[in-house]
Amino acid sequence: LCRGEEKSRNICRSPIAEAVFRKLVTDEKVENKWRIDSAATSAYEIGSSPDYRGQACMKKHGITMNHIARQVTKDDFQTFDYILCMDESNLRDLKRKSNQIKDCKAKIELLGSYDPQKQLIIEDPYYGNEKDFETVYEQCVRCCKAFLEKSH
Repeated sequence: LCRGEEKSRNICRSPIAEAVFRKLVTDEKVENKWRIDSAATSAYEIGSSPDYRGQACMKKHGITMNHIARQVTKDDFQTFDYILCMDESNLRDLKRKSNQIKDCKAKIELLGSYDPQKQLIIEDPYYGNEKDFETVYEQCVRCCKAFLEKSH
């Protein structure tokens, strides 16, 4: 979900995490147990496709990306069991928003909190290069695998 105090755009990190997790649950044949989506804390890129560099990275790893950017909704806090975010700024935004939701069911956490290599923050690769997108991909794979093992 972006660096520093910028709001998340839902075109870099979260669509990569969404696609990685979708592939993991499909490979494990448990996709029917999961509703998987990604969203931004801001309205900045609503309707946009994922960043072309992220798409290229995922294609290289044989993972399909079908995502159009959207913003987190009130309903998300009420229907999802988990909302996993990428950095402290997004964590603060999401927790603040969740406090305004009467019956918030979602557990809000950093995806990086599941990383066996203890890389807590998944940095926004938007201003970086292909190597930065690869790093995000690798972090997402590690974290999503660990999350999936823990959650069922």
